[in-house]
Amino acid sequence: MASHGTVKAVNGLAARWAAALPHDGTVFAAAGVWPLLGLLADGAAGPARQELSDALGVPAADATTAARDVLSTLGATRGLGAALGLWTRSTLPVEPAWLDRLPADVHGRLTGDPDSDQSRLDTWAATRTQGQIEAMPVTVDEETLLVLAGALTLRTDWIRPFTPGAMAPETGPWRDMDLAALHRTTSLLDRVGVTDTTAGPLTELRIIGTHGIDVHLYLGPPEATAGQVLTAAVDALHNRRATVPGSQLPYGAPGPGLSVTRVPSADGEPALRVSTVPFTVTAHHDLLDDPDVFGLRTATDTSRGHFPGISARPLAVQAAAQTMTATFGALGFRSAAVTGFGAMAGGIPRHPFRAREVSVRFDRPFGFLALHGASRLVLNAGWVTSPDSLEEDF
Repeated sequence: MASHGTVKAVNGLAARWAAALPHDGTVFAAAGVWPLLGLLADGAAGPARQELSDALGVPAADATTAARDVLSTLGATRGLGAALGLWTRSTLPVEPAWLDRLPADVHGRLTGDPDSDQSRLDTWAATRTQGQIEAMPVTVDEETLLVLAGALTLRTDWIRPFTPGAMAPETGPWRDMDLAALHRTTSLLDRVGVTDTTAGPLTELRIIGTHGIDVHLYLGPPEATAGQVLTAAVDALHNRRATVPGSQLPYGAPGPGLSVTRVPSADGEPALRVSTVPFTVTAHHDLLDDPDVFGLRTATDTSRGHFPGISARPLAVQAAAQTMTATFGALGFRSAAVTGFGAMAGGIPRHPFRAREVSVRFDRPFGFLALHGASRLVLNAGWVTSPDSLEEDF
C-alpha cells in the first residue's frame, strides 16, 4: 500500500497539473504519470534529478520504491489495472541495478524499425486498456533508444445506479440544450457537502462505486476555471474538516447548484435529490508543453545526458505524453490512460410530515475526481464541458 506521504505527493502533482489546465473539457491521470517520473528520477543525475524530485514531491533516492508502491496499490485493487512497459534498443546498455528495481517481466526490445516498433507499442497500449486506448501516445522514430510506458484502467459500478432522464438548463453555458440526464434520490444527505476554498464555495457530490473506487463531482462558482475548481477539489481531499456536510447545511442556496428546503413528506425522511449528466471525455496531453510541472525541463536538453543511472550512454527525454478517456454513465464509470516517455408516480399523496430536502444539480461545466477510496489517491481527474445530448446513445 502506498504511504500517506506518497499519496499526498501524487495528489500534489494532480493539483499542479490541474492548475495548468485549459478551460476546455479534459481528463488526466497524474497517477499514471507519477510512477514513470519516479523511475526516471532514480536514474537521473544533476539538475534533472533535482527537478524530477521537486515535481515528484519525494527525494529521488526514494522514488523507485514509492513508484513501485503506487503501482502495487493500483494493481492490487479490484476494478483497477496497472501495467508498466520498458523497451530498449539492443545498442543501449541498461544499468542492471536500475533494471533490477523495476517490476519483473516488463523489459522488451526495440528493433530499430520505427514502423514495426510502433505497431508493437500500439498493440501493448490497446491490450493493456481493453481497447479503450488504441495507440501509444508517443511516436517511435530512428533516434528512439528507450520507451518507458504505463497503462492505467479503472472500472467501477455504482452501488446505487442512476435513473436516465432529460435536462434542459435555463441558464449558463448549457442553457436551451436538450441534454441526457441522470437522476437519483437518497436519504444520505452527507453524500453532498460544501467546502470554502480559494476558488470560492465548492459543492462536492460523492458517488460510491464498487471495489472501493469512488467518483466525486465538483461544482464551483460560475466564474471559476477548471484549474481553480480541480486544484481546490484535490486540496479539499486532505482537509475534510473544512467541508460542511449536507445534513448541516443552512437552508437556502448554501453552495453552487444546491438548494436546501423543508418540504411535505409522507414519512419524514430527509432526501438528497441529485441531477447530473452522463459524459465521455477524451484528451491527449503533451507533457513537454508544461515541462516544469513534471520536472522535465532539463531532462529534455539533448546537448548532454541526464540519466547515468539508467545507461552509461547519454540519454535525454525525447517525448512525454498521455492519452486518456473517461466515461460516466447511469451504471458506473470507466477510464483508461496510457502514458509514454521516449528517450530520446400518479395521484396526490397525503404528506403528514415535513422533511429536509437537499437538491444538487450539475447543469453547467463541472469537475470530477476518481479516487481510490481507502487511500484517497486521485486516480484521474477531469473537466466536463460537453455532456451527452439526448440524441447520443449512451
